[in-house]
Amino acid sequence: MTSSPFHAGELDAQQRWGNPELWTEARIGQLIWDRIPEAIHARIEAAPFFFLATSSPDGRCDCSFKGGGPGLVKVLAADRLAFPHFEARVKGNGAYMSLGNILLNPYVSLLFIDFTDGARLRVNGRASIHENAEMMAQFPQAECVVVVDIELVAPSCPSYIPRLVAVEQPAHTAK
Repeated sequence: MTSSPFHAGELDAQQRWGNPELWTEARIGQLIWDRIPEAIHARIEAAPFFFLATSSPDGRCDCSFKGGGPGLVKVLAADRLAFPHFEARVKGNGAYMSLGNILLNPYVSLLFIDFTDGARLRVNGRASIHENAEMMAQFPQAECVVVVDIELVAPSCPSYIPRLVAVEQPAHTAK
């Protein structure tokens, strides 16, 4: 990246509470990217879940857990990924908050956390919703598919991430 990836508020916070000298052009190039490095593609595709942040046009935020097991996310290209939206009437609350926000404000952020080693990755970009046969074929149980055109990727250090052990959960049935 050749210009600062930070907006005025972030720069102000760095001045007030951080160390803005940390963010040299070289460090920005190491820690903030405009695409997912190929070495991380398989890790993202193996992620069993992630957190999705969206917001309404007036700035009301929503963050939701998106799960489904390995293969939930597909890296379509270094600057593009996709994930399914499963039928909410069967396993969700049916509110469609994330999809509704995306329809009116396409900016999203995905947070991947691997609780086995603390690795974290933020992926920010513009989302679009697809129902075409090509996308639906990649996620057979999806109601629709969300495609994210990536604008910023930022890994984070594993500090403060608890190490957790996965436990097999019993299958839930719809009521």
